[in-house]
Amino acid sequence: MDAQMEKEYIKGGEFLIADQTSAEIFTPEDFTDEQKMIGETTREFVDNEIHPQLPALEKHGWDIARDLVQKGGELGLLGATIPEEYGGLGLDQTTGAVIAEYIGRAGGFGTTFGAQTSIGLLPILYFGSEELKERWIPGIVSGEIITAYCLTESGSGSDALGAKTIAKLSEDGTTYTLNGEKMWITNGGFADVFIVFAKVDGEKEKFSAFVVERSENCRPGAEEHKMGIKSSSTTAIILSDCKIPASNLIGNVGDGAKIAFNILNVGRFKLGASVTGGAKLAMHEAIRYANERHQFEKPISSFGAIKHKLAEMAIRTWVAESITYRTVGMIDALIGDGADNAKKLQSIEEYAVESSINKVACSEALDYVVDEMVQIYGGYGYSADYPAEKAYRDSRINRIFEGTNEINRLLIPGQLMKRAMKGRLGLLQAGKALQDEILNPQMSFDEDDGLLAAETKLAKNAKKIALMIVGTAAQKYMMKLADEQEILLNAADIIMHAYQMETAILRAKKIAEKNGEEAAARYIDMAGVFCNDAIQRVEAAAKNTIAAMSEGDEMRTLLAALKRFTKNNTPINTVAARQRIADTLIQANKYTF
Repeated sequence: MDAQMEKEYIKGGEFLIADQTSAEIFTPEDFTDEQKMIGETTREFVDNEIHPQLPALEKHGWDIARDLVQKGGELGLLGATIPEEYGGLGLDQTTGAVIAEYIGRAGGFGTTFGAQTSIGLLPILYFGSEELKERWIPGIVSGEIITAYCLTESGSGSDALGAKTIAKLSEDGTTYTLNGEKMWITNGGFADVFIVFAKVDGEKEKFSAFVVERSENCRPGAEEHKMGIKSSSTTAIILSDCKIPASNLIGNVGDGAKIAFNILNVGRFKLGASVTGGAKLAMHEAIRYANERHQFEKPISSFGAIKHKLAEMAIRTWVAESITYRTVGMIDALIGDGADNAKKLQSIEEYAVESSINKVACSEALDYVVDEMVQIYGGYGYSADYPAEKAYRDSRINRIFEGTNEINRLLIPGQLMKRAMKGRLGLLQAGKALQDEILNPQMSFDEDDGLLAAETKLAKNAKKIALMIVGTAAQKYMMKLADEQEILLNAADIIMHAYQMETAILRAKKIAEKNGEEAAARYIDMAGVFCNDAIQRVEAAAKNTIAAMSEGDEMRTLLAALKRFTKNNTPINTVAARQRIADTLIQANKYTF
C-alpha cells in the first residue's frame, strides 16, 4: 500500500483501534441515482425473468440458464465492474454489490450468476495476460460464454494446496497437459471454459491457474444431487490428458494460491450482499404470511412471539446490509477514480478482514432469517409448495461457499495479527495502551449524552475486549497461536460483533442526522436492540476464552476488566423496541428498512 493511500484512508482492520464518524462510512442511504436505477433493473430482471423459470431450472433446464445469463449480459449486469475495453461498464464495486444483492433474490440461479461474474471471470481480469483478457472477457460479460471456477477436489477443500491435479509442460514449452478431477463446480454442466488450478509437475510451490476450454478431455461428470440451490448446475470436472496452450497459464507458475485467495476476497463481500438480498425477500414473504395466517380468530402477526421473530429477523438483515456497504464503500474509496486492475485488487485485498466478517455474519444472518421463516409458516414451512422450504435449503450452502465460516473466522484474527507484526496496523501500540488501562483503571465520567451514547460506549468497549482477548492470546501462545482454534474462533466472534455494533450505530446516527430522530426511530431501535444483545454475546465469548487461557491473578484481572467493559447502566426495553420494529413491518406488509 503506497504512502498516500495509507495516509488518506482507514486501513483494513483499523476499525478495531480507530473510531469513525457517521459521515465517514458509506451506507445504502448514499446510493447514487445510477446505483438505484441499476438495482431496480436487476430486481425487475430477477422477478420478471428468473423467478418464473425457477421450477424449470430446478429440473436442470440449463438451456434456460444460458438464456438467462445472456439476458443479464444484454442488460450490462454481468460486466458492471469490468473495464469498458473488455465489454464491461467500468462501474464501481458498490454497484457490483447492489447487483449481487438483488441477484440474491434468485435462489440457486444467483450461484450461477456469481460464478459467471466473479470467481469464473476475475482471475483472468486481474492476473491474466492481455491475450487472455481480450479473448475471453468480452464473451463472458456478454453471456455468450459460460465460465466456471475449478479449485476444490475430493481430498482438498479448505486445504486448497492439497490438490492433486497435475499440469505438465511439454518439452518444447508450447502446451500443458492436465490430469485430475475437480469437485463441486458451479456451472459445471454447461460451462464453456474453466479456471482450473493444478500443480505444475505435481509440486506444491508450483500451484498454478489455467484457462481450459471444455472438450472430450475436460468434461463434466454427473449432476450432484444437492440439498439446495438445485436451480444451479454442480458437477465434477474430469481432466484426462487435457492439452492446452502454454499461453493459457494465468499469471506465472506458482501464482495459484495468490490468485485463488485474492479472488475469494471479492467473492466474500459480494456474497454478503447476495445473502442480504435473499434475507430481504424471505422477510417479505414471512411478513405477508404472518398477516394472512389467522389463528384464534386473529392474524398471527398480532402475537408477541411472532413479532419478536419478525423484529429480530429485520434487525439482523439490516445490520448485514449495513456492514456490507460499509465494507464495499471503504474499498471504493481506496480504489478512487481511474484505478488500474492492480490497484483495484490491492484495495480489495486491503479489506480482507472486513470481507471475511461480511461473509460469516451475513450468511449466518440469512440462516437465522430463513429458519425463523419456516417457523412462522409452521407446518406449511416444511412443504415444498410454500417459499420457506426452498429458502431454507438454498441458504445453507452460503456458510460453506467462499471458504467455510470456520476458515473465515480463523482468518479474521490471524490477518489482524499478521498486519500488526508487519507494522501495517497499530494493534501492538493499542494493545499496550489497553494493558495500561486494565492495570491502572481510572474513574470514568461520561460526558456523551447524545443519540445512542450508551451503545456507542458499548461498541468501543467491545473493541477493547477484542484487543484484550487477542493480545492475551498472542502473549500466551506466541508462534503456536494458530493451533489454538477455539481461542481464535471466539476472538473472531467478538471482533465481528464489535464491527457490527459500531456500523449499526453509525448508520442509525447518519439517518437521524439527515432525517431527524423521529423519522429515524425504527433504525435507532434496531441499533439499540442489536447492541444490547451483542454485548451479552461478547461477554459470554470473552468469559469462556479467558477461562480457557488464563488462571489465578491473571484471570481475575482480565475478568475484572471484562466486567468494567460490559457494564451497561442504561439497559433498554428490548421487548418494546422489537414491538415497534415489528409493528412497522406488519403495517407495511413488507420489509421496509
